[in-house]
Amino acid sequence: MIKKEDVDFLVDLAMECETEDPIDWGLLHITEKQAYQMMASQLLEQFDRIEKEQIVPVVLATATKLLVENFVLNLQLKGADNVLKGV
Repeated sequence: MIKKEDVDFLVDLAMECETEDPIDWGLLHITEKQAYQMMASQLLEQFDRIEKEQIVPVVLATATKLLVENFVLNLQLKGADNVLKGV
C-alpha cells in the first residue's frame, strides 16, 4: 500500500530538482503539484511490485529512458522554434 507520506516525500524531492530547469506550467490544465503527485503515486505503485534488488537497475533504466525522451523533445522544440524564427 502506498502511503501519502511516501508520495509527499518523493514530490518534494522531485520538485527541488526543478529549480535548475523550470517547467512552464502556464499552458497546462493541471497544477504543478497535481502532476508531481500523480507521477509519484504511479512510480511508487510500480516499484512496490518489484523485488528490492531489482529497484536500482529499473530506476536507472527508467531515468535513462526519460532523459532520452526529454533530450529528443527539447531537440524537436528547438527545431520547431528555429523554423518559426526562419533559422
